[in-house]
Amino acid sequence: MTTAIHFGAGNIGRGFIGKLLADSGIEVTFADVNQQLINELQNRHSYPVHIVGSEVRTETVTGVNAVDATRPELLELLADADLVTTAVGPTVLTLIAKTLATGLQLRFERLNHQPLNIVACENQVRGTSFLKAEVLKHLPGQYQAELERCVGFVDSAVDRIVPPSTDASDPLAVTVETFSEWIVDQTQFKGDIPDIKGMEPTDNLMAFVERKLFTLNTGHIITAYLGALAGYRTIGEAITDPEIRAQVKAAMQESGAVLVKRYGFDQDQHQAYIEKILGRFANPYLVDEIDRVGRQPIRKLGTDDRLVKPLLGTLEYGIDNTNLLKGIAAAFFYKNDADPQAVELQHMLAHQGLRVTLAHYTGLDPDSAVAGQIEELYHRLNRHFA
Repeated sequence: MTTAIHFGAGNIGRGFIGKLLADSGIEVTFADVNQQLINELQNRHSYPVHIVGSEVRTETVTGVNAVDATRPELLELLADADLVTTAVGPTVLTLIAKTLATGLQLRFERLNHQPLNIVACENQVRGTSFLKAEVLKHLPGQYQAELERCVGFVDSAVDRIVPPSTDASDPLAVTVETFSEWIVDQTQFKGDIPDIKGMEPTDNLMAFVERKLFTLNTGHIITAYLGALAGYRTIGEAITDPEIRAQVKAAMQESGAVLVKRYGFDQDQHQAYIEKILGRFANPYLVDEIDRVGRQPIRKLGTDDRLVKPLLGTLEYGIDNTNLLKGIAAAFFYKNDADPQAVELQHMLAHQGLRVTLAHYTGLDPDSAVAGQIEELYHRLNRHFA
């Protein structure tokens, strides 16, 4: 039987990737540091997934196990595994890289030359390539040629809304939407591509990475930041506000025009994709809090992330970008005392002003016309919501 180690037993790990693996007959062991989740998975070897869409149903994932990610047992499993996946968040990839490197070293010392494929399933462009670079920092030089021969680092694009579970009766229960998409770069596998229902191989990954980033992620974050400004608590509440919905849809159409230019997507099909995503945001069964979506604003304002990257595309192709600019301006109003990035952003904004803060976190020229437009929209939003 194919064996997989999945780093991250959180909601996305259990509700999305872990479920697809287990449903495909793969023996899944979750690696995590949350002792409650580890104990529950070790005792029960199963958990319920509530799938909510036009209808609501519950499916049970079975045949799973868990291991403490800090224990030597994980290294033993890595030495023999066929597949490694992650859903830990981009910042944690650097933390698990050393563990992966140690496990790979043990694998090579035991002369296990069987192909191993590693897939980071994160909201990060080429996240697996980033993970590979981190692993190489910890892997002794004599093993690096073996890694190139036997280990595939497979980049992917993932899309499924997985909010915090509302089932307080079961710590393992997870709630997910019906829609899911997991696209992998088929050119990066070593050996055979595993047969996993719901995993779609492609030789043009970046088209799908940017389609998701520029549509789902862009629309999601602008809904969150405009919704926070308007005093809403959830994405569902915000997107049912006609003014916010219109602005979010327009921003997605601006970023979508970049995709049509860059990758030749069919315009009508992409418009239908936008409408599908707007419907997902409005799913009444998904209680998706704005603070979950809006957190880590510094990362989300990065040059290669969901706000600035599509903006740069509009500048490249001469496409209207008014609503993308408004989404960026709205990000600078986001406040969340429990989020260190939000606190840092507000601190710099208060002491350095908008243009310096904008340039620092986005890489945009503070003296550019686009920075001036963002500043004007920032003041306009401030007056509107004052």
